[in-house]
Formats: sequence, C-alpha cells, structure tokens
Amino acid sequence: MYAFTLERPSTLADASRLAAAGAKPLAGGQTMLASMKLRLSSPEQVADLSGIQELTGICREGNAFVIGAMTRHIDVANHAELKAALPALADLAANIGDRQVRAMGTLGGSVANNDPAACYPSAVLALGATIHTTSRKIAADDFFLGMFATALDEGELITAISFPIAKRAAYMKFKQPASRFAMVGVFIAQFDAGVRVAVTGAANGVFRHSGLEAALSTSFTPEAAAAVKIDATDLNSDIHATAVYRANLISVQTQRGVTKALA
Repeated sequence: MYAFTLERPSTLADASRLAAAGAKPLAGGQTMLASMKLRLSSPEQVADLSGIQELTGICREGNAFVIGAMTRHIDVANHAELKAALPALADLAANIGDRQVRAMGTLGGSVANNDPAACYPSAVLALGATIHTTSRKIAADDFFLGMFATALDEGELITAISFPIAKRAAYMKFKQPASRFAMVGVFIAQFDAGVRVAVTGAANGVFRHSGLEAALSTSFTPEAAAAVKIDATDLNSDIHATAVYRANLISVQTQRGVTKALA
C-alpha cells in the first residue's frame, strides 16, 4: 500500500469538514481497504468514522426504525426489537458475508458504496427507506443511480437510515459461494398501500420489479409471483450465471420470499 494521511474525527462536524476538503470517508472498510490494497483506489487522505458515536445505534421512532450509518451488521442482526418487528431486515444483516465482515461492515458504508450485488440496497429500496445525510433526506427511490453510483454529493455523508416497518417482509438471497454476495437477492415488503419488490445482484444495480409488485399487490401468494414473466434482457450474464438463469432465480426467490413472509 502507498502512503496516505489517516484522520480520526470524533464528531460529525469534524468528519463533514474533512469530507468537504476531499478526505475519503472510511466506514467498515470492507470494500475500500481492499480496493486500496489492490491500488484501485488511492486517496491521499482518509477519514476514519469509527470514533463518531452519534453515527451508531438503533431506535424505533413510531412505525420505523432509525439506524445509524456506522451501525455494524452484527448489531442489526442481533437487535431484539428489530428482530421482533422487522425480522426480514435483521435476517438480511445476519447473512451478509462471514463473521468478520458482519463484525466490521456498516450499514452506511454498504449503502453509500452501492455495490450491485450488496444486500442492504435491496432492503432500503423495498422498504421505501429514507437516507439521512449531513445536508438532507433522500428517498430510496431517488438514491440509487446505478453501479456504485448514488445521489450523494461530493463530501456528503450518510448519518442514518429510516426503515418503515412493513406488514410482512422477507429477504431471499442466492449466494455466490466464494464471495457470499448475492448472485440474486430479492427483498419483498408488503404495506397497506401495496407491495414493493427490490432485486439485487441480477443487474448493474439494485432495482424494483414493477411486474412482481403489481401481481403481489393484487394477490400476495407464491402463485401470483410465479405467473409473472421475468425479462432477462437487461440482466447480468457472467461466469457465475447466465441472464436467463438469473431471471429464473428472481422468480424462484420471490416465490420463496412470499412463502416465508406468510409463514
């Protein structure tokens, strides 16, 4: 690795100042440190956010859970109140990577990075979450802009994410065995206003599937999901799976997710 300056801000104000001056924010480091070791990323200044206490924690506010950006995956997975009221989100966190990744990785880091095969973006999008930043609040539908791209401005930091509590929800992930990223992950959330379905791992970014949403809003059953044709045109095809295979996985994982949510 090459030389760089490491800063350890203790307040959000200090972190914002450093980010605005060009420092690269470091959350859990599960993507950033690996890319730096491979020299795919070469920031001259890094701001470690791990010492900022105001960015951690989980609390319920009305019919939503607000989770700090620096909250670790393991803490989301083990939070008793979250597991009782929104178990799909806790289950998602419990199955990210391995123990080391869950012990270090953070919610905000994952969402800000927006890896096209990451799990959290599907929960943010399917639950219609709100991303809180140092300057504004961003609706989930406006946040994800494509592969590794988000609506965050330069120097803007995620501080927390607010997740509405669904009537029913489930996350199903078909793992890539080596990386444990989602080859296809489907998050289903049922609300009084209808059903939202978000897919990760299948394309160049997380996306909602309007056909599945319409069918499941009419009839929340595995049979309704099975009747929806999944178009493979814009899906990924690589050494792990063809686009057609991924299309089939979207259908199968949605059916299984509905069954799980109904259980």
